[in-house]
Amino acid sequence: MDNIRLRFPPSPTGKIHIGNMRTALFNWLVAEQKGGELVLRIEDTDQARSSKEFEEIIIREMEWLGLEADEGVGIGGEYGPYRQTERLDIYQKHGDELLESGHAYKCYCTQAELEEMRNKAVENDKMPRYDGSCRNLSQAEKEAYEAEGRDYVLRFKMPKEERLIVVDDIIRGKVEFNSSVLDDFIIFKSDGMATYNFAVVIDDALMKISHVIRGEDHLSNTPKQIMIYKALNFELPKFAHLPLILDENKAKLKKRGKDSVYVGEFREQGYLPEALFNFMALLGWSSGDEEEILSKEEIIKRFALEDVNKSGAVFDREKLNWMNGKYIRSAELDRILDLSIPFLIESGLIDSDYAKENRDWLAEVIDEARTGVNYLAQIPAEAELFLTELEFEDPQSAAEEFSGEDVKLVFAALKEKLYAKKELTPERVAEIFKELKDELDVGARTIYHPTRLAITGKGSGPEMTSVISIFGADEVALRLDNALELAE
Repeated sequence: MDNIRLRFPPSPTGKIHIGNMRTALFNWLVAEQKGGELVLRIEDTDQARSSKEFEEIIIREMEWLGLEADEGVGIGGEYGPYRQTERLDIYQKHGDELLESGHAYKCYCTQAELEEMRNKAVENDKMPRYDGSCRNLSQAEKEAYEAEGRDYVLRFKMPKEERLIVVDDIIRGKVEFNSSVLDDFIIFKSDGMATYNFAVVIDDALMKISHVIRGEDHLSNTPKQIMIYKALNFELPKFAHLPLILDENKAKLKKRGKDSVYVGEFREQGYLPEALFNFMALLGWSSGDEEEILSKEEIIKRFALEDVNKSGAVFDREKLNWMNGKYIRSAELDRILDLSIPFLIESGLIDSDYAKENRDWLAEVIDEARTGVNYLAQIPAEAELFLTELEFEDPQSAAEEFSGEDVKLVFAALKEKLYAKKELTPERVAEIFKELKDELDVGARTIYHPTRLAITGKGSGPEMTSVISIFGADEVALRLDNALELAE
């Protein structure tokens, strides 16, 4: 194969999991780096669980992360169709070919007979496996079974003599399997649907896939697939099996249930796609130095399958949060503002009209709020100070805080200096506080603590220089006066 062709073949049976998307990312990186093509193929043979909705979610999340396929579902191409349910006649043709060449046979065994085989094997301390009962049926025996109305499956005929099946894996090196541990496996079910191991080989071969990059949970399937490749005289692709993604307890990250990790949840919580892209690229791969914040272009340039680890990669949400926070703080403010407004509206702090009429002021609020968040769903909690009426957690205690003569002196001097400045920037507010410390015969706590409490209602929070510059002299003066009234 001269052309580099890769594929991402998800099953649309649920919201796309972070492990599946990491696989898509690594395939995309190789395609981008090598000037290859990425094919998006949908494996929808699990008709009971597959849905168009989940297919659309897969495509949407890939687009959000910037993982554009070059060919496939929703795009087209010369090797379609790209949904497995639309390729059944293709699978049937190649199944018939294996039947004719003697590499496959019809198996009429019932579920009860298969269960009996399994039980006998267990009783004799042997591996449960199909015993080949239908491997060499005569034509008369086949006709008799069919006259009974028995359904049949199609099984691939493994060679009787033991042999080593070698998977030459880019990440793991040579991985050997003994054919003796493999039974005559099913390639077509009784309902006429091709099994995964058969369909994936046909699809990859006919779509001229040069590199099969997937999770290590598929490694055990690879020897079966290699046997099908050889039986049909297809050229083998290069294989690379990625390490599993583990949770923080070093267990396999769940694909279903409350502890599962879906890509959409990060988008919905206000993670930036470039941050998740960066984070996922480092799940099993390292750039070779200590640097962890890498642009998409840097990752494409440095990425190599040979550098992917064999051991599992831990999904560290704390690290992702740290990384996403860095991206939020370095992103263009207008973009972060646009992404934050829906969260503010949803929280009830503002409405869409307010957002349009006060955009410039909201930009200042968001610029301050983003300094303390890991993802944008946290923005409302940080911005609430600027968008709600002032409330004291303990009004009586606050009144006592504002009752001293020194506090009145500080508030009066602060108001005078705020109005004396034409423009209030955080730097200028910092200068004002320095002047208060130099000019007033009071302690630093008397300057800072009552002032913060009067303006924010809380004893701690964001930098007061930023808070005062955002509120402006009029609002700050109003809050200082209200605080003194509370003390009377």
